[in-house]
Amino acid sequence: MSGEKRKVSKVNIVADKGAAHTLLQYCPDIENWPKSWSYEESDLAPGHLVVEFFKPFLLHLLARNLAASTLRRHRDHLWMLGGEVIRRRQEDPHLCRQPVEKVILGLLEEDGGPLIWPRITKQEQDAFDASCRKFYRFLMKSSEDGNSG
Repeated sequence: MSGEKRKVSKVNIVADKGAAHTLLQYCPDIENWPKSWSYEESDLAPGHLVVEFFKPFLLHLLARNLAASTLRRHRDHLWMLGGEVIRRRQEDPHLCRQPVEKVILGLLEEDGGPLIWPRITKQEQDAFDASCRKFYRFLMKSSEDGNSG
């Protein structure tokens, strides 16, 4: 990564019941994401934190009235990113001591996201990187908006 310090303000957890319902329609299995990523029981709590960190971006995508296929692609890529976060935490004990937000920010950059393992095709990685760039821009804008008040 570039080595620069990046800070993201704390994101709001979904409080609007209408938004929560819409999110469940878009991601009906979102509550199962942490279990799908977990290697062991101790991965569940950070997995739930990852999901909460993703929710504002998922709602942002829904609010943009994107095509259903575009929404599904971004949703699936966030699921992949979450799995990569948990996988890396498993491999690197140092990452386990960091907040998941910091781990996620460490994997994202202006140019995209982490290389996914097991390897995916270049075309799949490029599409994943596009979603990661969009998420990165969202986080940076949210950080700027949160720091301007």
